[in-house]
Amino acid sequence: MRVLMLSKACIVGIYQRKLEQIAAQGVTLRVLVPPSWRDERGEQPLERAYTQGYELRATPIRFNGNFHLHFYPALGRELADFQPQIVHIDEEPYNVAAWQALWLARQAGARSLFFSWQNIYRRYPPPFAWGEAWVLRRVDHALVGTDSAGAVWRAKGYAGPMTTIPQFGTDTDWFTPAPRPPRPFTVGYVGRLVEEKGLRLLLEAFAVLPSDARLRIVGGGPLRAALAAQAEALKVAERVTFVPQRPSQAILDEYRQIDVLALPSLTRPNWKEQFGRVLVEAMACGLPVVGSDSGAIPGVIGDAGLIVPEGDAAALAGALRRLHDDSTLYATLAERGRARAVEHFTHAQVAMQTVAVYRQMLNDEAPPLNPPSK
Repeated sequence: MRVLMLSKACIVGIYQRKLEQIAAQGVTLRVLVPPSWRDERGEQPLERAYTQGYELRATPIRFNGNFHLHFYPALGRELADFQPQIVHIDEEPYNVAAWQALWLARQAGARSLFFSWQNIYRRYPPPFAWGEAWVLRRVDHALVGTDSAGAVWRAKGYAGPMTTIPQFGTDTDWFTPAPRPPRPFTVGYVGRLVEEKGLRLLLEAFAVLPSDARLRIVGGGPLRAALAAQAEALKVAERVTFVPQRPSQAILDEYRQIDVLALPSLTRPNWKEQFGRVLVEAMACGLPVVGSDSGAIPGVIGDAGLIVPEGDAAALAGALRRLHDDSTLYATLAERGRARAVEHFTHAQVAMQTVAVYRQMLNDEAPPLNPPSK
């Protein structure tokens, strides 16, 4: 089968392992990505990390960084050249890129699907509401990252086939446990430096931990200066390290420098945690994780970490203190986390489930029960 995927997310090198796994199951795959993508952290250039067995092609983008308005002027030529049977639109159905890709797919006689993380029912003004409704009527299949995202689209009127599959898995051959060297107990955060990630709360919680603890915050975003000022005000600045956003393949080095990962996300009227990829990466590395009960976090962590009420700095501090003090609990959660990542969240599993959807769309045979060997 021939599949054309449009995905700005696949500029991230470690995500491309899923693409190799899809191609390994007999899919002729072409993946179109922009040369870069801009967000609050800055500009993320295309990384080429896993490129075997399929085509990874950069294509021009217009309105780069504008989530609702961006589109791809060469997309029509790509479809005409590749002649796919399926167009995999790795976009939310309320943006222009999704409308463009679906319209072109229908013109070409190809089946189509979209992917969504949207787990809050949001109403958009015209023309976005109109375009969203058109996609929901015309697309052949919906992929959603969580069941809560699926519930949103059902409530909005989508009546077609739907499958819950995370957008990406984790390479558990790359993200692996390593011995902990002698060092101060180090709490880590990896991700965007924005209000909804609960970083101000993390600093409050960290400030009451024992004085031998350290905090390492990795990422970029508009909250960087405010967090540094807060660390000064709390008199913990000398124990807090800020690391700029790093290429995706360098993130493993950051996990090697921390002892526990915290993700204290805060639900907002227009956002709640959609997955928390860093949780799975940290668990694969054998690191205990502490997360708030925002959105998808409890479902990702399961019994392999500690869940605290969002917005509760004292509860967050208590969970981190338990991991600081209790080596048995630490070892138990480290083992559970690694096992959970391997069992539920690998790229091979995500790829196998995705190809099963492709085959269903083409009324083809079912895929093998086990993921392909690596």
